Amino acid sequence: MKNYSIAIHGGAGTLVKGLMTEALEIKYKNALQAALDAGSKVLEESGTALDAVEAAVVVLEDSPLFNAGKGAVFTHTGTHEMDAAIMDGKNLEAGAVSLITGIKNPISLSRDIMEKSDHVFLAGDGAMEFAAKNGYEVKDADYFYDEVRYQQWQNIKGSDKFQLDHSVKKDSKFGTVGAVALDMQGNIAAATSTGGMTNKKWGRVGDSPMIGAGTYANNETCAVSCTGSGEFFIRGVVAYDVSCLMEYKGLSLEEAAKEVIQNRVLKIGGDGGLIAVDTKGNITMPFNTEGMYRAFKKSNGDTSVSIYKEA
Repeated sequence: MKNYSIAIHGGAGTLVKGLMTEALEIKYKNALQAALDAGSKVLEESGTALDAVEAAVVVLEDSPLFNAGKGAVFTHTGTHEMDAAIMDGKNLEAGAVSLITGIKNPISLSRDIMEKSDHVFLAGDGAMEFAAKNGYEVKDADYFYDEVRYQQWQNIKGSDKFQLDHSVKKDSKFGTVGAVALDMQGNIAAATSTGGMTNKKWGRVGDSPMIGAGTYANNETCAVSCTGSGEFFIRGVVAYDVSCLMEYKGLSLEEAAKEVIQNRVLKIGGDGGLIAVDTKGNITMPFNTEGMYRAFKKSNGDTSVSIYKEA
């Protein structure tokens, strides 16, 4: 039987065991499992890695538990600005979108940008115009309203502070979401989606939609989706850096990802993690924070859903 592998994440950060209720932990794990199941089903039926990562991320975007889609955080003006990207390792085609409002599944819009436009990255009003031309419904603000997100915003509203969702030490919800996959045809893909940071201003864009920073896929090396302090992941070109270490230095997937997350990003002050897969089906999910919502499944039966650092 030909191999397939899939990994997903729902954010990395200060997930200290004991600060989260057992009931909430179960909700998170169930949501991760549902996304993993959606992506795995595509792969088990000989679908493409691209279809699998989109399917998995859509499930996470539809959950209010994560900072993407329905669970997107509030901006400085009380709106929701969402970013996403998807990339096909087979041909290096990619689609990305930023600063959009009201789109239920930004990851699907990213894929349409890749497949139905001559561009890679659309943002703001132009991206919304493209979405309208492609039949996307614009949801009203009530769809994205979540009380926990609202309270996060209220705590710093009116200030010049912003809040990286993954860096709050309390029983709270967060998490850029992403997926990487290898299909039975030997192709890999990556997808990432986020609502950015609470109280963000001036059209701030993080690493998630930036190809090479938060999202990257290349059949010659690996597929990567990142989560963490976006400004540092942009400066470190983190997703592509993992690929480069494999391509030019001959490091394994695990070695390359570990070097980037446990050394290079930390050196410039960044924190977070990533998930990655190579064309052999190897998976790695390093992070330098207390925890990272994550899950994976392989065709050999290996599977796991985790939140905290392994003992």
